[in-house]
Amino acid sequence: MVRRLCRRVACATLLGLAVAGSAQADEPVSLTLHHFLPTTSITHADFLVPWAERVAAASDGRLTVEIFPAMQLGGSPPGLYDQAREGVADIVWTLPGYTPGRFPVIEVFELPFVAGTAAATSQAAQAYYEAHADKVFTEVQVLLVHVHAPGTFHIRGRAVESLADLAGLTVRAPSRITNQTLAALGAEPVGMPVPEVPQALSRGVIDAALLPWEVARALRVHELADTHTEVMDSRGLYTAVFLLAMNRDRFDGLPADLQAVLRDESGPSLAATAGQLWDEAEEPGRDAAREAGNTIVRVEGDAVGDWRAAAEVVIVDWITEMSAAGHDGVDLLDQARRLIETYSAP
Repeated sequence: MVRRLCRRVACATLLGLAVAGSAQADEPVSLTLHHFLPTTSITHADFLVPWAERVAAASDGRLTVEIFPAMQLGGSPPGLYDQAREGVADIVWTLPGYTPGRFPVIEVFELPFVAGTAAATSQAAQAYYEAHADKVFTEVQVLLVHVHAPGTFHIRGRAVESLADLAGLTVRAPSRITNQTLAALGAEPVGMPVPEVPQALSRGVIDAALLPWEVARALRVHELADTHTEVMDSRGLYTAVFLLAMNRDRFDGLPADLQAVLRDESGPSLAATAGQLWDEAEEPGRDAAREAGNTIVRVEGDAVGDWRAAAEVVIVDWITEMSAAGHDGVDLLDQARRLIETYSAP
């Protein structure tokens, strides 16, 4: 009799827990997303906001994402990755390159004259990440890896019409690889997060900044610069890798169907969308510079060969570094280039 009663109590308890768990699984969940750009940027207005809306729609409103732009939750851009890792924010959008040397395997896409269009390279970067997930970003749940369109020099003062014109010019860059590239080209690199660029230009702390046109327009850099120099090649002088990452415990604590929503609305399809947005944003950025009366210089044809030759040492050094760390640097670079070629095909 006592045993039967205990069994009934146990069954009732298990049933109650199951019902409670089901109710909890149906409760709405709100996530925070933190990033460093203003609300006027493509990143915020045309990428992250629509993504959050798609997540809400796909989950029938059970999963919402509240976005905090321009570092509204505090801290500085280089700290965003750790904010996701530590749970200060549920999700962050950031540059892994803001923490130099921490994620060297993914830096392959930032090497000079490797990146293609943002659409092709973003899809390549996502596929490359998925193939090497055990080597990069192991502390967070990765939702997306992508890049921006190949960057441009935005200059206040003398124009850069040839490689020789870079000598002694102080130029902002986003990551250690791009800083190394600038040094190899003869410039004096200055690493800084992008929100600091307008003030640094206006105060003469830097002579120029390397940025995609879209970011330059969002930060109104075209109102501070006089000239802009594009290095025209089938592979860009540089790009930067971006990361949409989520706190791992927060992700693991979600019901399975909400985890599936995040996966379905992110990954490869989102990489293609992000890349296309950045490619399409280039011409409006150029238009803003032209309307400001600025000059756009293009380095083209045989002249690009000098830039490629000068920057080659950066690729050689990266391969050597990867080999010293136990990776096959040549193979990693070949994989990245093959993926870019694959996604560049019409």
